[in-house]
Amino acid sequence: MNQWEVVIGLETHAQLQTQSKIFSGAATAFGAAPNAQACAVDIALPGVLPVLNREAVVCAIKFGLAVGAHIAPRSVFARKNYFYPDLPKGYQISQFEIPVVSGGALAVRVGESEKIVHLTRAHLEEDAGKSLHEDFHGKTGIDLNRAGTPLLEIVTEPDMRSSDEAVAYAKALHALVQWIGICDGNMQEGSFRCDANVSVRRPGAPPGTRREIKNLNSFRFLQQAIEYEIHWQINEIEEGRKIEQATVLFNPDTGETRAMRSKEDAHDYRYFPDPDLLPLEIKPDWIAEVKSGLPELPGAMKARFEADYGLSAYDAATLTATLATARYFEDCVAAAGKETAKSCANWVMGEVAARLNKEGLEIEAAPVTPAQLAGVVKRIADATISHKIAKDVFEALWAGEGQDADAVIAAKGLRQITDSGAIETMVDEVIAANPKSVEEFRAGKDKAFNALVGQVMKAAKGKANPQQVGALLKRKLAG
Repeated sequence: MNQWEVVIGLETHAQLQTQSKIFSGAATAFGAAPNAQACAVDIALPGVLPVLNREAVVCAIKFGLAVGAHIAPRSVFARKNYFYPDLPKGYQISQFEIPVVSGGALAVRVGESEKIVHLTRAHLEEDAGKSLHEDFHGKTGIDLNRAGTPLLEIVTEPDMRSSDEAVAYAKALHALVQWIGICDGNMQEGSFRCDANVSVRRPGAPPGTRREIKNLNSFRFLQQAIEYEIHWQINEIEEGRKIEQATVLFNPDTGETRAMRSKEDAHDYRYFPDPDLLPLEIKPDWIAEVKSGLPELPGAMKARFEADYGLSAYDAATLTATLATARYFEDCVAAAGKETAKSCANWVMGEVAARLNKEGLEIEAAPVTPAQLAGVVKRIADATISHKIAKDVFEALWAGEGQDADAVIAAKGLRQITDSGAIETMVDEVIAANPKSVEEFRAGKDKAFNALVGQVMKAAKGKANPQQVGALLKRKLAG
């Protein structure tokens, strides 16, 4: 693989969160009966005219601002001509020569490093309908509910050099469009889907021939499809065959890509300005109005977490990966106190994240609220419980066994033993019962000391203060 360089660019379709379609008043809600949300404009009845949805434009402006892009003061809608059964007009209304958003970039974290992915453009367009192949006795049905749904197509430069980078970018973009409230990000429902343009070349060589993998609706499929395509292209070239430009589909069952059709170029679509739509004009005061309503963006929040809470760049980036996670963390800190920020961060990234991952939950559905987690953190800070006992308290709260940390601690008798007399008695008993470990410690074996601490904690059923135990043991053993 070192003799090959991988070149990847992504095109992402984000379905915009508007109540109605981009050029009609029909609803965009998911799950309606086939064709129940397709109006005269959507099905292209003669004489109907499209009317642009203002809210879709607001979504595009929000995105442009969020990625530091240029927002065109004047952009044009075009007709992209092609035939497919789920495209009732015989063309798709999109943007071509003058998109609403151009340029911009997105900083993404790949492992421990950061990479900047540059964007080419983002343009508004309408979605097509959907072909249904099931339950039609060998025939295909057409559902036009999705026809006319507003999309923002976001196109990157070919900046990515591995499937890991592509997935990191897709995840960052997925989080951003939800963060700024323009897309719900539901990949199962098709609200966020990616096309990957993949090519390979020898380092320093001209660009290779790319193949476009269409309609990838999960991060796992995106990674698998790119990995397969990379190895397939390398093998083809090494076997002496040429790569032909093509559109390909990924089969999740086999883990393979297969060619669907030869790849079209722009001239094949015969783009021309749509005569039914005036150019879109966006004045500076409109941009200013939209900007004033944007939430704090991930980059700014990450910098604030580092400055205000003393978090590392890695911790701040992890906590601002999604707006929901960032809010959960800040709510926890607000309830526990700013001095506990690092502890709150560790719990959110550790125990909370692990349990969410295990149970397949989003953080909004976490059974332990930020206020409840703050209660656990506060009781560690004031030495009421140890870190080990805190995990038991957290588990109880997760299982719904108490209203807050204090109730669980009281009900289960988990309060930490801090009485020095009681701890000293246990230390004396452990020293007397473990002469071999005492001898080994005095001979310089640190593991023996840890074993003695473990015996005291066992005798205390985990409820002794570990710092007090360690200090007492050292004093006794030095005597």
